[in-house]
Amino acid sequence: FQLYGYCYQDSNDIPDTLTTITELGSPLEMIQLLQTSWEDRFRICLSLVRLLHYLAHSPLGSVTLLDFRPRQFVIVDGELKVTDLDDASIEENSCSSNSDCFMEFPARNFTLPCSVEGRCQSMNEKRNLYNAYRFFFTYLLPHSAPSSLRPLLDKIVNATGNCNRQSYANCFLFYPSPQVNSEFTQKCVKSANTKYRRVPEAFIPDENYRCWPSYHHKGCLLSVFDINEAIEICDSYSQCKAFVLTNQTTWTGRQLVFFKMASNHIVPDPDKITYVKVTD
Repeated sequence: FQLYGYCYQDSNDIPDTLTTITELGSPLEMIQLLQTSWEDRFRICLSLVRLLHYLAHSPLGSVTLLDFRPRQFVIVDGELKVTDLDDASIEENSCSSNSDCFMEFPARNFTLPCSVEGRCQSMNEKRNLYNAYRFFFTYLLPHSAPSSLRPLLDKIVNATGNCNRQSYANCFLFYPSPQVNSEFTQKCVKSANTKYRRVPEAFIPDENYRCWPSYHHKGCLLSVFDINEAIEICDSYSQCKAFVLTNQTTWTGRQLVFFKMASNHIVPDPDKITYVKVTD
């Protein structure tokens, strides 16, 4: 979380007072997140993995968030950031045997090895990892995910649920955006029975219909990998009669496209290209 400034002061009522000034974020509402596109939810999970990696390898050592819940996080420019560090701890539990390294959660429990130094190995990191699984990954990743990515996502979710840090790190930490972009769309084949007429520098201002998930609450605005995917999406909606390619992209580089239910009114727009379904 970005720290913009701080002020230290002594007061009669509260000694050693520290006031911090941080960036403003939006509260994390899980129900609202489930209504956003999978691509945006993946971005949030990816930022959470970066946070998990930092907490495990911070300059202070391995840090655990004892109150690891959605209310402790905010969204800033599509990224997940932690805001409350009051319950952060760098202490690894002391132990004399493995039975002292018992982690209990509502759904399952773990017993970690006790090191020769008398500390529970990686307890801080694995506590964070399992809490991320039960509060975030299990909800945000599988829901409406692209079918081409589901085997990998299942592997990620299962790995985090088993507190397997190596598996989630290999699958997620170094998962580049270009690969997400290429894997996010399946190989699309243009329908042999449908043709589209290309109208350059044109836009359809009206004729909207709603779809889910959409980047626009009053219309159907989706991201596509290429023109073939746009055609496949339009063919899959009975009310879709045209679509408009914009010059806007998502964070992975996918192009935003408006899908329309008619093409009766087309206006000039140098930044857009309209495709109209041709009927016999």
